[in-house]
Amino acid sequence: MISSHSSSQPRYYTNGGSASRDVQGDATSSDGMLKLSARINTFNEEDNIGAALESLAWADELVVVDSDSTDRTVEIARRYTDRVISYPFRGYGDKHNHADSLCSHEWVLTLDADERVTPELRAAIQTVQRQGTDLDGFRIARRTWYLDRWIRHSGWYPDYQARLYRRSCTRWEGESPHEAPKVSGRVGTLSGDMLHYTRRNLHEHLAVLNRYTDIAAEARFQAGKRVSLARLAFAPGATFLRSYVLKQGFRDGVPGLIIAYLAAYYVHVKDAKLIEKWRGAEPDDVSGLG
Repeated sequence: MISSHSSSQPRYYTNGGSASRDVQGDATSSDGMLKLSARINTFNEEDNIGAALESLAWADELVVVDSDSTDRTVEIARRYTDRVISYPFRGYGDKHNHADSLCSHEWVLTLDADERVTPELRAAIQTVQRQGTDLDGFRIARRTWYLDRWIRHSGWYPDYQARLYRRSCTRWEGESPHEAPKVSGRVGTLSGDMLHYTRRNLHEHLAVLNRYTDIAAEARFQAGKRVSLARLAFAPGATFLRSYVLKQGFRDGVPGLIIAYLAAYYVHVKDAKLIEKWRGAEPDDVSGLG
């Protein structure tokens, strides 16, 4: 099932007008289906890359863009595709945009290495390939496996992601490390979930949180942003309440409570690291607050 996407959807989707496109201009295969490039960016993903590419084996082209992995990621990826390309990491948005430019076809499906395409989602995408479309992209619901269960609430589901799009009218933008594809055009919604096998344990979750807060604090520092005392005091609590109460994280049991707590912790640590950066840049500013 495919539905149209309205302007009230999440921030990383844009409506660039309602003018339809000539679907006859899209490249098609011998059976008349729209051709599709599927791509994955990687760094040390030997535990994930095989299953991710297996779920994409039906695509017309598979592209893997790797940033100097030191494990068997590249070796495993080459079992599925010859298009395994090395590219130095300069930021998530830069790598996504470069990877899109390497794809041979206009339509691109993007996955992370820890994500999988379900049979239902594949069927929905292939319906688009068979029938054509005047839309410019599609958002996909992402279902996450965390702490031994599927998360159905907590702001983690349906967690729509614009991962199928025309590359000619899409660019990855946003504050690092959470860049997302912005489609300049009309975006629809596909049926079927994308599965996300996220952090395997709390140790890994906290390690990623530490790395991402480093990146986010640096990005905000470079942009000249500061943290107010009010935000430092109240933003973590508001984040917890949004996840656990408004987004019904309590319905996800203990994992929902942990998700809410770590979401609040992320906000607090990101802001604290930004304050630390300002204090280092301006020694006379003892507080580092905005």
